[in-house]
Amino acid sequence: MSDVKKRPKLSNHLWLIYAVSVILLGFIWYYEWILGSIMTVFLVLSFYYSIRVERKISDETNKYISTLSYRVKKVGEEALLEMPIGIILFSDEYTVEWTNHYMHQFTEEDSIVGESLNLISEDLIPIIRENQEDARIQLGDFEFQTIVKREERLIYLFDRTEQAELESLYHNEQSVLFFIFLDNYDEISQNMEDTTKSQLNSEVTSFLNQWSHSFGLYLKRTSQDRFLAVGTKEILDRLEKTKFDILDDMHELNSELDIPITLSIGVGVGNATLPELGQLAQSSLDLALGRGGDQVAIKDDSGKVRFYGGKSNPMEKRTRVRARVISHALRDLVKASDRVIIMGHQAPDMDSIGSAIGILNIARTNGVDGYIVFDPDDVSTGVYRLVEAIKAEPNLWQHFIDPDAAEDLVTSRSLIVVVDTHKPSMVVSKRLLSKSEYKVVIDHHRRAEEFIENTTLVYMEPYASSTAELVTELLEYQPKGEKLKMLEATALLSGIIVDTKSFTLRTGSRTFDAASYLRAKGADTVLVQQFLKEDLELYVKRSKLIERAKIYRGSIAIVRADHGDAYGPVLIAQTADTLLTMTGISASFVIAERKDGKIGISARSLGEINVQIIMEKMNGGGHLTNAATQLEDTTVEEVEAQLKDILDEYYEGSDSE
Repeated sequence: MSDVKKRPKLSNHLWLIYAVSVILLGFIWYYEWILGSIMTVFLVLSFYYSIRVERKISDETNKYISTLSYRVKKVGEEALLEMPIGIILFSDEYTVEWTNHYMHQFTEEDSIVGESLNLISEDLIPIIRENQEDARIQLGDFEFQTIVKREERLIYLFDRTEQAELESLYHNEQSVLFFIFLDNYDEISQNMEDTTKSQLNSEVTSFLNQWSHSFGLYLKRTSQDRFLAVGTKEILDRLEKTKFDILDDMHELNSELDIPITLSIGVGVGNATLPELGQLAQSSLDLALGRGGDQVAIKDDSGKVRFYGGKSNPMEKRTRVRARVISHALRDLVKASDRVIIMGHQAPDMDSIGSAIGILNIARTNGVDGYIVFDPDDVSTGVYRLVEAIKAEPNLWQHFIDPDAAEDLVTSRSLIVVVDTHKPSMVVSKRLLSKSEYKVVIDHHRRAEEFIENTTLVYMEPYASSTAELVTELLEYQPKGEKLKMLEATALLSGIIVDTKSFTLRTGSRTFDAASYLRAKGADTVLVQQFLKEDLELYVKRSKLIERAKIYRGSIAIVRADHGDAYGPVLIAQTADTLLTMTGISASFVIAERKDGKIGISARSLGEINVQIIMEKMNGGGHLTNAATQLEDTTVEEVEAQLKDILDEYYEGSDSE
């Protein structure tokens, strides 16, 4: 700055003016020296004045810059030390090297220099190591957003407490719709006297009103068997913490009234409009009812679904009226189509093949060509003998086609009937589902999140023993036409016998009615036993698996096969079934590597444990007493550990309810 004062610098345009003036002055001196002398004096005075002005401006500028630099430095120091932002410098060993004054209020120590970052928060070191962006930590009653500069070993902490409170308030105040349905109300109240029915309505309404008031819900009865409740996300969170124990309380009310009525609740939640929440709640209720009722289904705007309840064995709710209505609707769809394409699930079992043959008979009875989609390379030993018997009947076997041939035959007017599954990922050919606008689903499994879209007709009854039982009832209401042949009736009966474990599980009066109808149509029970005969080698393998059984939590048998030993799904399932026949075993789980490289689990129970819920937590599904799943990119040891954790959670949840 001293150099600037000694030798002030003129601006470039002034130097240019003076240079031109000197040149002109030289010409004037040459022609008129008197005038030149005068002009020279003026030029010198002008030059001197310009230097004085430039120096004054320069001094003022330097003084301003000096003052500004001081102020900026002062502000920087104030910002670094006093601003309400946390600043931490840390070492390579994650110890504190320096903090600003703002951070002192969050530690009890006078000085934390040299201490680990864990003294401030145990979340800081993991955040630094994982390069997390926009991570948040809790310090006392405050919530902070962290910004980490790893190269500078610097952490900024921004107070986001008010923002977090607003977010929490927004989350808690989101609207939630509850659709509540009284299962079995119509059937139970149909033959009731008016006084008894009035008492039932009064007891149920009072019970639900007490529940809604205790949680702050608005409840309104919209019909005899339906209620509408409106609440908030905060209320829903509290209900989920109780695992919707209202379902269990309803069971206690049933015992007092001696009336077997249960609840199904569909919940719609999320950042959506009220009409959209209504659609979510209705979809959730349909899902809960499709899974057997006596449970809660919660669906948010992302499509994710959570379930509570469903631990009780579902009571039979379907009626013959419904079976007749479905049968007539199916007949009309068949007649309106150019052909019927029938397919079950991959790795078909007796129930899948038997029910497909039953639908084929319905198509032929109504004068429409029918075809069963069948992959000959996907046949297990459990249905091998049935398939061989079908091949021996040319009139029946000619209706079995592979998936490629089915794609060539199907048109937009074709009717696609899916039996024994409702999941598009499990059908023989998923591409066929998009080839036609008309799709029918007939299944006895509890409905899962994954479901075939845009179905024309759905007949799902989780109370039925098998899909073969449902199809047999539909056959009874079809017009007399194509007579059910002995092998066809036997295939249907085989499906019922296999799924009921010879009429011991999931067997109702309707199951025996269907079996009686098939027996009258020529079903051969001796032939069924021949279909179900076991291979000696498989029997030995199953026995070796049973030897590995270990008892968990007193009555649960868990089998874990050796790593590297691959087993078919049928053998795994048979092992679980056999274990269930042992004394003191209430549930069985068999874990083994499959031939396709996946880890398979077959789960069975006598009804005390809902194995469907357990398998759903492992991305599987099934029934209360019969379920399974397949897992990829894992080991049998890891799967066993995961299964035990889920069982522990299941039992702890049951104990707390």
